[in-house]
Amino acid sequence: MKLARRAQGIGASPTLAMNARAKEMKKQGIDIISFTVGEPDFNTPDHIAAAGISAIEKGFTRYTPAAGLPELKEAICAKLKRDNGLEYQAADVVVSNGAKHSIYNVLQALIDEGDEVIVPAPYWVSYTEMIKLNGGTPVVVATRAENGFKLTPEALAESLTPRTRAIFLNTPNNPTGAVYSRRELEQLAEVLVPRGVVIIADEVYEKLLYDGIVMTSVASLGPEVKALTVLINGVSKTYAMTGWRIGYAAAPRELAQAMANIQSHATSNPNSIAQQAAIAALNGPQEPAQQMLAEFAKRRARMVEGINAIPGLSCRKPEGAFYVFADTSDLYGQTIRGQKITDSISLAEFLLTEAHVALVPGVAFGDDRFVRFSYATSMENIDKGLQRIKDVLTEVR
Repeated sequence: MKLARRAQGIGASPTLAMNARAKEMKKQGIDIISFTVGEPDFNTPDHIAAAGISAIEKGFTRYTPAAGLPELKEAICAKLKRDNGLEYQAADVVVSNGAKHSIYNVLQALIDEGDEVIVPAPYWVSYTEMIKLNGGTPVVVATRAENGFKLTPEALAESLTPRTRAIFLNTPNNPTGAVYSRRELEQLAEVLVPRGVVIIADEVYEKLLYDGIVMTSVASLGPEVKALTVLINGVSKTYAMTGWRIGYAAAPRELAQAMANIQSHATSNPNSIAQQAAIAALNGPQEPAQQMLAEFAKRRARMVEGINAIPGLSCRKPEGAFYVFADTSDLYGQTIRGQKITDSISLAEFLLTEAHVALVPGVAFGDDRFVRFSYATSMENIDKGLQRIKDVLTEVR
């Protein structure tokens, strides 16, 4: 069967692929420690789960408006005002089947064949693939660890062309945990606004911040910036609701309407029961989310300390999210147990087969010098997994 060109050029998510291999090995009885998928290992808080159960018991199982329940949109608008100082109306909000779906809707509504979208690297694995699926060209701009993995205004200006349509700004960042300061966002906006470049602001990790760092939503920088910004967020990471699949976008009215129209023909409404749970998440008590964050902070400290104690590995302390992006390039060219380590893929495969630890190779995020560790797992798993890695890497020759 002949596949469409757009399908032929797209591969599976490397994160999910590595996680699938780890799960298959577990089925075979192998004890695998997985640092792969970015998913809180906590249960959804009780009051949120109860709202979902109540929706089922009340028979709330019919279609809703394609772009989401009015009550959920109002809860999102209240959240954006309360947490980000932003004024949006319900008509500016589109609720989708996860934040990934929201991003896809944005690109569907914005990108024409040949349009360029700037993607600072390291980047979340799906950005470049979704751009290509929509006929666009991803323009990957490298950042440096010495700069905190943040895009500089100079590098941004050099990457702009007459075909530049949009840019992804992911803060807190997956995979690096980098968080842009208000001043850093202002400097980027000074480059983007005069050129009318749309800012796709992926803020899904906004509640996962450490060391007193304050989150600045780029849309809060002023009306000119807001008019060019699409905010992407959701309930998955903050409230341990990954499987509920609720994300949202807040955008200028014309763009929001276009996204809603696209969604109405592609998927119709997001899950009705999950929408009721999301209302409870946004309007209800926030203590469970704060408790999860406190535990993540402890795990972050343990993982950063442990990685930096392993010969051949080094990392910076992430400011947000729940990932550590570790530099493994000192190991490339080395031989361990008869296997030559040449890049992040060969290292990740070696550690999976020999140490029984699953990681995501950095090449998936646009930087082959690194691998990504997720600390959305127990402290016991962190200690055990890091010790296994340390044990096998002491055999480097």
